[in-house]
Amino acid sequence: MKYLMWLLKAAIFFTLFAFALNNQQQATLNFFFGTAWRAPLVLVVLAAFALGLVVGAMGMVPRWWRQRAAARRAAAQPAGPNAAPAADLTQPNGL
Repeated sequence: MKYLMWLLKAAIFFTLFAFALNNQQQATLNFFFGTAWRAPLVLVVLAAFALGLVVGAMGMVPRWWRQRAAARRAAAQPAGPNAAPAADLTQPNGL
């Protein structure tokens, strides 16, 4: 199984490497007020992907904070027979 995972990782790497080699032509990204950025197309795609990761992570931060606060409250509650049930943090997306 370990060798299969290395083979899969190598296949993904070489596929992305071939993608980068095939997209070396210049692309122009036009911004506001007449400014522009010229770069190879693969860098533009990589920058858009990285920006999407950052925006997605920033969108998840408030939920992470709420879940951490709920976990701290649940850990601070006494665990006796008459104690209130802890918050259920096992359900994804709060459903």
